[in-house]
Amino acid sequence: MMKIKKSIILAFALACITISTPSFAHETVKTLGVKTASWYGKPFHGRIAADGSRFNMYHQTAAHRTLPFGTKLKVTCAQTGKSTIVTVTDRGPFHGNRALDLSYGAAKAIGLIDQGVGKVKIDILK
Repeated sequence: MMKIKKSIILAFALACITISTPSFAHETVKTLGVKTASWYGKPFHGRIAADGSRFNMYHQTAAHRTLPFGTKLKVTCAQTGKSTIVTVTDRGPFHGNRALDLSYGAAKAIGLIDQGVGKVKIDILK
């Protein structure tokens, strides 16, 4: 009986670890290269994004001019080397030569908040 309880507890613990561990084990379909990205947040928090969802500045999302909504991107900051996975939910950026507008949460995850605008490597994921 004790072995069964230990096995159940161990299986549950492993399942929790597997579920909560972030993974970059997505397959890269295409690399868009190193592009300029910026971020947006508070003024847009709670507004409706172009895909119809409600923008949450703390979520891992991005705006891109042409990629289909729901596209997953791995975004890596050239300066910090930090990466995050975002979902395209909005359109933009419409400023200068920027290729991507990250949510505050995504920008914070890769260390782009203080500089505001920076170079990022963009990979489209499967």
